[in-house]
Amino acid sequence: MQTGQHAYALDDGDGGFNYLLFLPQQYPGDPDANWPLLVFLHGVAKRGDTREALENIKLDGPPNIVEDRSDFPFIVLSPQCPTETYWYPVFDRLEALIESITTTYSVDEHRIYLTGLSMGGFGTWRLALEHPDRFAAIVPIAGGYIFESDEVPEEICVLKNLPIWVFHGEKDEAVPSWQSQILVDALRQCPANVRFTHYPDANHADAWKQAYADPELYTWLLEQRLEE
Repeated sequence: MQTGQHAYALDDGDGGFNYLLFLPQQYPGDPDANWPLLVFLHGVAKRGDTREALENIKLDGPPNIVEDRSDFPFIVLSPQCPTETYWYPVFDRLEALIESITTTYSVDEHRIYLTGLSMGGFGTWRLALEHPDRFAAIVPIAGGYIFESDEVPEEICVLKNLPIWVFHGEKDEAVPSWQSQILVDALRQCPANVRFTHYPDANHADAWKQAYADPELYTWLLEQRLEE
């Protein structure tokens, strides 16, 4: 595939995913170099099963950023959740895709990051809880654990050593900010390595627009890596 632009991959009928894959313009560069991988989980409105629907993923977050940033310093994997389902029921397929990309491309397995917005924020929390040692850092935005529930997972402290940066808007009417707050509060009791950016004037979409536009987020991500 060409670097500096998205490649499209459609489900081959074996129960995979449609997905976008971005390789930085500099890739592969040094043949011995490995690259950080950023996995992005979109929100509910971007689900789909066609090439045309896959284009919609480019409207938000890292897939949108790389449309104008061919030098973005991550490989970016953006799977598309199929219509009529959510991230959690298809985690086995998602994990298989991440593994396939990791082995096919020059990915640094110590620098795999997971982020998502809204439904993807929920997916980010849940996948990290199932695999707390898989990712070097996670960034859930405008999400939570269970939609419209104040339940906190009993195993929340399995995330205590995982670098986490949470973002949410106070004026979010789709997913209220307390859904992030209760998880952050629980993690701080572990204690855990968690940051929380709470935008006082942001609504649902504002939160991820501001978060993904902040250069500090990517600097912070690149500073995180799994121990050897």
